[in-house]
Amino acid sequence: MGAKKTKKEKMKKEISEIEKETRCPECGSEDLRGDYERAEIVCGKCGLVIDDNLLDMGPEWRAFDHEQRDKRTRVGAPLTYTIHDKGLSTMIDWRNKDIYGRDIPARNRAQWYRLRKWQRKIRISGATERNLAYALSELDRDSSNLGLPRSVREAASMIYRKAVENKLIRGRSIEGVVAASLYAACRRCNVPRTLDEIAEISRVSKKEVGRTYRFLTRELNIKLPPTSPVDYVPRFATELGLSGEVQSKAIEIIEKAMKKGLTSGRGPTGVAAAALYIASVLLGERKTQRDVAEVAGVTEVTIRNRYKELTEQLDMGVTL
Repeated sequence: MGAKKTKKEKMKKEISEIEKETRCPECGSEDLRGDYERAEIVCGKCGLVIDDNLLDMGPEWRAFDHEQRDKRTRVGAPLTYTIHDKGLSTMIDWRNKDIYGRDIPARNRAQWYRLRKWQRKIRISGATERNLAYALSELDRDSSNLGLPRSVREAASMIYRKAVENKLIRGRSIEGVVAASLYAACRRCNVPRTLDEIAEISRVSKKEVGRTYRFLTRELNIKLPPTSPVDYVPRFATELGLSGEVQSKAIEIIEKAMKKGLTSGRGPTGVAAAALYIASVLLGERKTQRDVAEVAGVTEVTIRNRYKELTEQLDMGVTL
C-alpha cells in the first residue's frame, strides 16, 4: 500500500514539474510552443518534445455560427474585471418576455418591475461596490471613446481595483483615478495614448491625470518603461491613410535615431510624426506637415524641429 502511495505521489510531482516547465531542458530556450493538434509541447529552437498527451480543456462540441454556439454552450459569460461584481451576479432583462420569447401577461408586469428594482439594489451593496460600479462604467465609456481593445480595459480595471484595495481613492476624484488607471494600462499593453487624449475624453485636466498617474505608479509599485515612438507609428499611419511600406520605413528611421540617441529627451509623438513625414516623402506618399501634426496632436514647429534633427544626423536627402 505504501509503495503504491509513493508511486502516485511521484507521478503527481512529475506532472506538476512538467506544467511548471518554462525552459527547454535540452537547449535552455524559453520558446516553448503548444501543438494542440498533436497534444504536445515542443521547443521552438531545437524541436524537442517536452510533453505529450495534453488534455484538451475546450468543449467537446463544435459550432459554426453564433446561434449554434449559444444553443450548445452550457456555461455563462467568462469572469471579467470590468464589471463591479466580476459578471457573476444575475440580471433580470428589461424586456417583458420570458425565456421562450413570449410576452409576460399584463397582470404580472408590476411584479416583474418590483423584482427588477430590488435586483438592481441587491447587486450593489455597500459604498465600495457603488464606487466600483460608477468607476468601471466611467472606465468603459472612456475606453469606448478612445477605441481601446478588451485587454486594455481589463488591465485598467485591475489597476483601479488595486487602488481601491489600498485605499488610494480617498481625497481624489473617481474620474481622475479612472483616467490615470487607463493611461497606465495603455502604456503597459503597448497601446499608447497621450495624456492630452486621455484628459480630453475624461473631463479631467491633463495636470490632474499626470499627478494621479505618478501617485498610482509610486504607491502600487508599477514599473513601466518609457513609451517608444515606434508604438505610435501604426495608429498615426492608419489615420493618415499611409501604406505598410511607409510604416516600415518610419519604424526603420526611428530605430536608427534611437541607436544614435536622438530620441532621448524628445516627445515620442513628435519623433513618430517626423519619421512618418520623412518616410511619406521618401516613398512618394507625401502628406502635409499640417495633416501629420493634426493626427499626432503636436505643432508643425515640433515636426520641423524633429525633422531637421533626424535628416541632419542620419544623412537623409529630403527637402521640405
